[in-house]
Amino acid sequence: MTAPKQADATTRAAPAALAEAWAGAPHPVLVADDGGRVAATNEVGGLLLPRATHGMPLAEAVPKWLADAHARLVDDGSRLALPAQTRREPDVVRGGIGERSFEARPARLDDRHWAWWLAEDTHRRAAEDELRAERRRTALLADVSQQLLASLNVERCMEVTATMAAGHLCDAALVIAPGRGNVYPVTFTGPAGEVTHTTLTVDLAEVPGLSEAMQGFPPVPSRWIDPSVLPEWAVPAHFTGPVCSVVITPLPGHGVPAGVLMLLRSTDRSAFTEAEELFARIFAARAGAAVSAARLYAEQSSISRTLMRDLLPPTLHAVHGVEFAGGYIAAGPDERIGGDFYDVHAGQSSEDETLAVLGDVCGKGLEAAALTGKIRNTVQALRSMGDDHQRLLGLLNESLLQNEHTRFATLALASVVRRGNGVDLRVTSAGHPQPLIARADGTVTEAETKGTLIGALPDVTSTTAHIRLKPGEVCLLFSDGILEATGGPMGTEMFGQERLSRALSECFGMVAEAVVERVQMLATQWVGRGAHDDMAVVAIAVPRHQHLSAVDGHTRGRYTG
Repeated sequence: MTAPKQADATTRAAPAALAEAWAGAPHPVLVADDGGRVAATNEVGGLLLPRATHGMPLAEAVPKWLADAHARLVDDGSRLALPAQTRREPDVVRGGIGERSFEARPARLDDRHWAWWLAEDTHRRAAEDELRAERRRTALLADVSQQLLASLNVERCMEVTATMAAGHLCDAALVIAPGRGNVYPVTFTGPAGEVTHTTLTVDLAEVPGLSEAMQGFPPVPSRWIDPSVLPEWAVPAHFTGPVCSVVITPLPGHGVPAGVLMLLRSTDRSAFTEAEELFARIFAARAGAAVSAARLYAEQSSISRTLMRDLLPPTLHAVHGVEFAGGYIAAGPDERIGGDFYDVHAGQSSEDETLAVLGDVCGKGLEAAALTGKIRNTVQALRSMGDDHQRLLGLLNESLLQNEHTRFATLALASVVRRGNGVDLRVTSAGHPQPLIARADGTVTEAETKGTLIGALPDVTSTTAHIRLKPGEVCLLFSDGILEATGGPMGTEMFGQERLSRALSECFGMVAEAVVERVQMLATQWVGRGAHDDMAVVAIAVPRHQHLSAVDGHTRGRYTG
């Protein structure tokens, strides 16, 4: 019995000696034996782990993560089989003790004992968690911006906002756009990712803070909003469980609010923290800017389409037995309107002259198009003076000189009336290329007319040519964009009047539409992919066949074959 008693005494002495050796360590130290029991702790370790007394099983004295880590060391036979000086120390383990976080690093003391050094990393872990969260938020904002900027459709932007909010910030999201009266466009997204676009009649005062957010005021804290008072319309039908927390934040726009974002969380998730509410505001700022830009684009597009309908060249038809056709090609591939224009103002009866106008405003693009619209409207108002081209041009010139702009325009007027089987024309050029006449014998001549341009000088002068067209003959009005179309084999030669005349000489007997298409085709082929100015063409043709049906001034008319 003597040997066992001696061994037991050595075992009791070892913990005391170890405790004395580690007593001055600044970090908590726990010594455990291979049997899974506490051998010793230093003073700091005893304060941290008050149950870790000598002989106490680790499973009862320390958190489970530390007890399990020690058990893995003891069970690793390969470590114990190595000499103590060559054994590889295990990796550090981490876990929590109460609300604090620690990392524990083991060190072999002898063949029976391990010392566990515990270093608190609560603040570092919190900083790391916050850094990871910030990275996730930054990635989310980048993703939100990318998806929102991919579309300028208002409904699509609202859908992306609601979907991404429900996927990352809450269980369900609502985007409420500005409305009229009590009617508001609303986009819902729930936990399943289903998106619903609808229009609701709602009273904003039913939800605390909603009316203020719609006006762009800062949001009220979520803790001030009682989820139980939410009206039925504010909770999506597929939302499961009661609402436990609500965030209402405005969607800032460009000068005016773009709407409101509502975030809902169920009882399965924690309430919104101040940091989450702050991030929701940042998220809403990105979304609001995109929604506002999309709405502004939609408004501008609507305005542009409305204005463009009046600026686009009209579709021409036969009028009182005379064929009219027009064609327009803008200077740029992305432009639909520019500085060239044409119109045909039909006479009230077959005995009255029809006024055809083709003009070219200096420059191109929207500014030129705006002046184009003014000239077209002014000519339409003065069309009753079409019997006196000089007077019409003078009044138009006075109107343009009153504007604060430096642009001018050139114009070609043609008053047309059918008499018998032919057509009488009065043609006047105001700084514009002289119209061309294609005769039955294949010759092409210039109309003997000239004049000063419009909108540049106080007075305008012009001469008018009187022309008689026989069946099959054509009068062509065109802008200088046709003549100056640069291209050809070398890409540096202008299309020019000689080529235009040669092309027109082959158009005898063609209907007006065919003449226009041929001239445009040859000019665009000559240019190829090169740059060119606006190109406008109007053809006035006398049908070769006898007129059968009455023409009302708006339809094409029918002729015998």
